[in-house]
Amino acid sequence: MNENLFTPFSTPTILNQPATIPIILFPAMLVLTSKHPINNRLATIQQNLTQLTLKQMMMTHNAKGQTWSLMLMSLITFIAMTNLLGLLPYSFTPTTQLSMNLAMAIPLWAGTVMVGLRFKTKNSLAHLLPQGTPTPLIPMLVVIETISLLIQPMALAVRLTANITAGHLLMHLIGNAALALSTTNFSLTLLTSTLLTLLAVLEIAVALIQAYVFTLLVSLYLHNNT
Repeated sequence: MNENLFTPFSTPTILNQPATIPIILFPAMLVLTSKHPINNRLATIQQNLTQLTLKQMMMTHNAKGQTWSLMLMSLITFIAMTNLLGLLPYSFTPTTQLSMNLAMAIPLWAGTVMVGLRFKTKNSLAHLLPQGTPTPLIPMLVVIETISLLIQPMALAVRLTANITAGHLLMHLIGNAALALSTTNFSLTLLTSTLLTLLAVLEIAVALIQAYVFTLLVSLYLHNNT
């Protein structure tokens, strides 16, 4: 195959226009909404999963932190569905783009920090200096803790980008290997195809886990500032 290894990560176009925005908006169309008093099985499963995830994330929050529940559920649903749709053949995964993940991480992180500075100013500033720090080390520790605070959104975005990109690259490489072996060695082709199937199942789990980890970390930042 002459296809470049990083071709699946290039931004798709329709009539020479970027198709990123329609792709990002597409997962919202797949969320089931019911106007009937009795839901079907699929809507019931979706509702139960939503309630279970929401309960898991909100159990440690106070009333002020729980006001973020709708946004956090929207976030985890969007990331999970985007990751899963990216596993389909010839599809594009927006969460492999660091710029998009930063666009999600920075405003959410900044929001939690501003909430902390507004409602718990002393506690938020106290995190910059651990209790019992020796006086000579105070300036250095304040700088270190400030840098640690500022790189939190970058860590969020890089973690999501790296995990999703690594999985897609590995599937791409194993798929190319299976295709190349299909004309020479049937037993190796069967083994490689089995490995590719197992990897696809693993990537489904990774897609869901990374959506949960991203949202859980935002929830923890919020908990520390409310």
